Amino acid sequence: MVPVCPGYHKMMMKLAKMIFICLFVSLVSTCSKPAEESILPPPTPGVMDKEIILGTSLALSGHASFLGTQTLCGALCYLNAVNDRGGIHGRKIRLISYDDGYDPPQCLANTQKLIAEDMVFGLFCYVGTPTSAKIIPIIKEAKIPLVGIFSGAQILRKPFIRYIINIRTSYYQEIAAVIMQFVQSMGIKKIAVFYQYDDYGFDGLAGTQIALERYGLEPVAAGSYQRGSLEIEAAFEKIMASKAEAVVMVGTANPCAKFIRLAALKDFYPIFHCVSFMGADQLANKLGKAGEGVIITQVVPSPAETLLLPAAAEYTRFLAHYYPDEKPNYVGFEGYINARVVVEGLRRAGRDLSREGLIDAFEGIDNLSLGIANPLSFSSTDHQGLKNIYFTQINEGRLILLTNIERMITH
Repeated sequence: MVPVCPGYHKMMMKLAKMIFICLFVSLVSTCSKPAEESILPPPTPGVMDKEIILGTSLALSGHASFLGTQTLCGALCYLNAVNDRGGIHGRKIRLISYDDGYDPPQCLANTQKLIAEDMVFGLFCYVGTPTSAKIIPIIKEAKIPLVGIFSGAQILRKPFIRYIINIRTSYYQEIAAVIMQFVQSMGIKKIAVFYQYDDYGFDGLAGTQIALERYGLEPVAAGSYQRGSLEIEAAFEKIMASKAEAVVMVGTANPCAKFIRLAALKDFYPIFHCVSFMGADQLANKLGKAGEGVIITQVVPSPAETLLLPAAAEYTRFLAHYYPDEKPNYVGFEGYINARVVVEGLRRAGRDLSREGLIDAFEGIDNLSLGIANPLSFSSTDHQGLKNIYFTQINEGRLILLTNIERMITH
C-alpha cells in the first residue's frame, strides 16, 4: 500500500472546493448575461436622463447663409427659453448644428456623422431642397425623425414618408395661389419661370407648369442658372424675349436680385414673384429701390404682427433676449415655429421617449393653436402641418402684407 502524505485529504478537499466555486461562478455569469440582455431594452439614441440631443445640417456660410443662420437663431431662441424653464419632462434639448454651405454632399456627410457618431435622437430644421433630398435614403433606413425642413418641395411630401414631418406649406401651393391671382384676377397669361437648376428649381418649374395647365396655359419661357453662380444673363435674355408679363422666380436672393436689376436696366418690367425660400427680408435689403413691387409668397405670417399674433410677440421677445444683435424676420420666425412644433411633439411623446413614439405623437396633433391664427394638424397619412399662404410685396424698400393681391403695386 502506497503511504499517504500527512494533510493529503485536507488539501484535496480544499482543491475540490475551489474547483466547485470556479465552475459555479462561471456557470452563473454565462447563464445570467443573456437573461439581462433580454430584459433590458437597448437605449434610445440621443435620449439621456437629463438631455435630448437633436441634430441639424444647414447653410451657415456661403450664398444661402442668411437662411441657415436665421433659421437656427429662430429655433434656438425658443429651445433656449424652454430649457431655461426646465426643459421637457425633466430633460433639456441640445441641438448639434453643422454647416453644409447649401452643398448636398456636405449635408449627407453631416447627417451621417449626426446619426452614427453623435447618436442624435432626431434631425431638425434642415434648410434647402437639394440638401434635404440627398438624405432621404438615410432617413428611411435609419427610421429617424426629420422635423421642420425649410423647403416646400414635393419630394419631401410625396411619396409619403413616415419619418419626415413637414411644417410649412409646399411650393406647389405657393405657386398655385399666385398663378390663380395672376390669371383670374389680373388677366395675365404670359408667365415665365426663372429657376435654379437643381431639385429646388425643378420643383418650382413643375409647380408652375401644373398651375398653368389648369387654365390651359404653359410657361412662355423658362430660364435657369447653376446653384451658387450668378450667371443669369442667358436665362434673362430668353425670358425678356418672350415678353412675359410675370416671372415666377424659384432661386436664391443673389441671382434673383441680379435678374431684377438687369430687367430695370433693360426696361423690362414684368411682375416678379418669388417663393418663400428666397428670404424676403434679405431680398428687400439687396434690391432697395429696384425691388419696388416684387411679390414674395410666405408660409408664415408677418413677425411684425406682435399685437395680433401672440407667437410673433414671443418670438420677438425671445430673439431680443438670446440674440440681441438679430432682427425679427420671416425666416427666423419659421425656425421659431418649427421649434414650437418639435417641443410639442416631444411633450406629447412623454418621458418614455422613442422615435416611433415621437412620430405617433405628431400624428395625434389636430388643430393645435401656435399663436399664428393658423392651426396645425397632422395625421397618419398627412405630415404637412400648415396650409396657409401669405402675400407680401416690397414697397419703398420694406415688406408689406397684402390683404388683397389685386391691389398690388405695379410699375
